[in-house]
Amino acid sequence: MLAAALAAAAALTLSACGSDTDSAKQPVADVSMDTSTKAATVLDQPFTKPDLVLTDTHGKKYDLREETKGKPTLIYFGYTNCPDVCPLTMSNIALAKRALPKADQDKLQVVFVTTDPERDTPSSLGSWLKAQDPAFTGLTGDFPTIQAGARQIGIGIDPPKVEKDGTVVSMHGAQVIAFSPKSDKGYVLYGEDTTSEDYTKDLPKLITGATP
Repeated sequence: MLAAALAAAAALTLSACGSDTDSAKQPVADVSMDTSTKAATVLDQPFTKPDLVLTDTHGKKYDLREETKGKPTLIYFGYTNCPDVCPLTMSNIALAKRALPKADQDKLQVVFVTTDPERDTPSSLGSWLKAQDPAFTGLTGDFPTIQAGARQIGIGIDPPKVEKDGTVVSMHGAQVIAFSPKSDKGYVLYGEDTTSEDYTKDLPKLITGATP
């Protein structure tokens, strides 16, 4: 079991969302089980919800803990100019959410926190998320605050940097953390290979705070 946990942790690296760089080497979370047969990874020690106060897509202050208290919540850190992982992740969650009964759709909170706040303004972030699901919450703010919030749930992000070809790349952990409506703790982790079918299977349990 220890070997499986270490192997799984080693796989949780920073993602360049399409770029392969040497800085994406370090694990971002310790896990409690082998993920070879299921998408969900149950965390050995659940994370406390980040103490984050940022700006939403309407330009209003958004206190993450207060706004999502007692609600099933998925949190993901990424950026709108990402060419692959970020839009795919949000699309997979959106597809799975639409398979839920309307009452459960209304309960589920999906929060996307940008790792590229200089380019992801409230307006641009709102437009991008609207194409995924109008009910998704987008948050932006100053980078140090965002980076500190991500670290609180074991996700590493680096400041965006310009590649040789002029492309701006944001290195970030590509994990989705699910928070229980019962405890407000982040108790389940999903990697970037999680499919819409995986989320469709697990969301009904996450809505109630059950373990997938």
